[in-house]
Amino acid sequence: MVTGGLATITSFTIFNFLVHGLYVTQDPWLGAQPIAAFVIASLVGMVVSYRLSRNWTFRHRPPVHADGGRTAFFVINLVTMPISIFCLWFSRHVLHLTDPLADNVAANVVGALIGQAARFYLFRRFVFRSPVTVAEVVRHPLMDLHPGLAAEGDPQQESAADQYR
Repeated sequence: MVTGGLATITSFTIFNFLVHGLYVTQDPWLGAQPIAAFVIASLVGMVVSYRLSRNWTFRHRPPVHADGGRTAFFVINLVTMPISIFCLWFSRHVLHLTDPLADNVAANVVGALIGQAARFYLFRRFVFRSPVTVAEVVRHPLMDLHPGLAAEGDPQQESAADQYR
């Protein structure tokens, strides 16, 4: 959650600067284009999230993809980004709320929480998977169907051999 939190703070800061000026400017660069600002801020947040995830959160899990999971990581982020974009769009165009509080609650609270839960599950499932151990490969549930395939020293194999003596 710390990794997601730091990436969210990065995205939040960039989004608010681009759309609302973040008390730095009276003429925000993308004040009339909050969706574009959100996409830019989210892309920067994705890079921060990947680096923290790879080097800290999931450092004990070896990469399962040749590119270290970068492609899957960014595809998952891009697939889940519409969750927050929809929340922001709904707030702006259906509810007609354009103030900074409404933008942040819609995109950076509601959308981010739903998106973060979806991304955590998808990252854990497809990008930063637990390595498969030899014991898990050797003791596969299908071994019950074919006792002769079980590893030596396996009690089930020994009991199957006893049946034929």
